[in-house]
Amino acid sequence: MNIPNTLTVFRLLAAPMVGLVFVFLPSPYADWIALILFILAALTDYLDGFLARRWKQITNLGRMLDPIADKAMVLIALLVIAVRMPYLGTGYDVLPPIILIVFREVFVSGLREFLGEKAGLLKVTWLAKWKTASQMVAISVLFSVSLFGHYFWAFSWGMDAEIIAGILAGEIDDKFGLRWIIPAFDWSATIGFWLLWVAAVLTLITGFDYFRKSLPILKET
Repeated sequence: MNIPNTLTVFRLLAAPMVGLVFVFLPSPYADWIALILFILAALTDYLDGFLARRWKQITNLGRMLDPIADKAMVLIALLVIAVRMPYLGTGYDVLPPIILIVFREVFVSGLREFLGEKAGLLKVTWLAKWKTASQMVAISVLFSVSLFGHYFWAFSWGMDAEIIAGILAGEIDDKFGLRWIIPAFDWSATIGFWLLWVAAVLTLITGFDYFRKSLPILKET
């Protein structure tokens, strides 16, 4: 268990915790912990590979755990977002891009399993790395949406619609900082939604590329 593999194991263990914190803790504590865990895990995704190559500590254990940890982290986080986003009132339907991403990840995992020793044909490309990065950025932004939404509703509890509208318009004294929370909520929801679609498109493109590279083997009788 060298340092790169330890980082990979941390990412693997952090993946289910991103979802389980919402079972045991209320908002906003669960939101903060999930966001911090996910960002730390995303950073280890780059760091463990970098250290393994630099220190020449590439092992079979690391090769096996790394893609599992990546997929577990992304898929569990997407599951949490799919469950929570409809209750935040953003107006954005994140389910279609999430379905496409999950389909591709399952398809490529099955393809690698089928190819077995020949799975080396499906080497990770730069576009695949950008795909992973876009997924992680989109998920991090979408996790922040629930944080902004929680603080808005907490601060505005008991206020009627006219008071909230006056605060946002600058006509009423903003004692609770609502004026920046709502724009942050709207912008994070919009940016996160479109980043998720970018990630979904890149995910499908890389999935098709892997399928194309495996066709010669799949055509064998």
